Amino acid sequence: MSKQEKIAPDTKSNVDPSDGDCLDKQQANGDDSVDDAEDGLEVQTLVIRKKRTGRRLDKYLQGRFPRLSRTLIQKLIKQGEITVNGKKAKNSYEPALGDEVAVRVPPPEPTDITPEDIPLKIIYEDDHMLALNKEIGIICHPSKSTGLGTIANGLTFYAGQNLSSGSDAFRPGIVHRLDKNTSGVMLIAKSDEAHWRLSLQFEKREIQKTYFGICEGEVSLDRDIINQPLADHPMIKERYMVPGFPTRQMLFKEAVTKYEVQERFRGFTIVHMFPKTGRTHQLRVHMSAIGYPLVGDTFYGGHHVSEKQISGSGSEETLLPFQALHAFKIEFRHPISEERMELMAPTPERLTRIADLLRAHRAK
Repeated sequence: MSKQEKIAPDTKSNVDPSDGDCLDKQQANGDDSVDDAEDGLEVQTLVIRKKRTGRRLDKYLQGRFPRLSRTLIQKLIKQGEITVNGKKAKNSYEPALGDEVAVRVPPPEPTDITPEDIPLKIIYEDDHMLALNKEIGIICHPSKSTGLGTIANGLTFYAGQNLSSGSDAFRPGIVHRLDKNTSGVMLIAKSDEAHWRLSLQFEKREIQKTYFGICEGEVSLDRDIINQPLADHPMIKERYMVPGFPTRQMLFKEAVTKYEVQERFRGFTIVHMFPKTGRTHQLRVHMSAIGYPLVGDTFYGGHHVSEKQISGSGSEETLLPFQALHAFKIEFRHPISEERMELMAPTPERLTRIADLLRAHRAK
């Protein structure tokens, strides 16, 4: 397959032409010249031709410049990079009929993904999609702090231009994600049509994912459904919780997990989990919330284990420094042929090692 050096940045206009409340200054004046540029920045001038009462300047511009976040727009207004009739304005200003709003548009953030020859465990591939077994310890796509070493970098090297663009240039082909330290099967789209068709199945909850997990404690019920909403933790960044204060219902997100016990041991349980929703850390939070955190998941109440702790002898070295969780099966319809498919990803050796020790030394 061809290799791709860069993913082209979005070349669409910064201004959304669907809103009829204003005109480009040049369009209004019959001038075909391009917008001005100062210090290498593009300057877009808008003329308000329809006032909407209660429409703040920052919210109005967010609709006109979908590439710019509201936070960035507020910052530009404060810095004087956005003016009204040649003067600085406030975020709360309501544009009036005939106002000229000038916006010094910052350049788009880089959307290049550096191709890297990262080994990918491909478990299925055709002309429209592929599936891989994501390894533990690798994140799915670049972030502000991480630009290399991600699944996206490896996919760009492997598939080049044969990936869907999706809605985010930093996530070529990536339809859904797994946590950094969660391994398992991931679906990747090669075309935009395959991407939106798979995404629609996720949205309609038609895709069934099955996770393998090892929990602390002996889970009492053979099977159950955990229907408990999740919310951001008020004190710890990037941590989630099942809130206990109903006055803040507006901050909750629905989260539903079905689980089934596979094997019980003295002090531990192997379970299969079937998430009905796809919230961040959902399975980890839910199992912890019912009193059975995942082995190794110290973020949510779990503990590291060693061979000696399980068997009574042997090495004291930690067997798994993170959560014992693996997405081992996914069931879905092929995005093009609509054939029913079931794909499986082999369980990592470090998880099977713990399971084998439990069977040998903790059987009930």
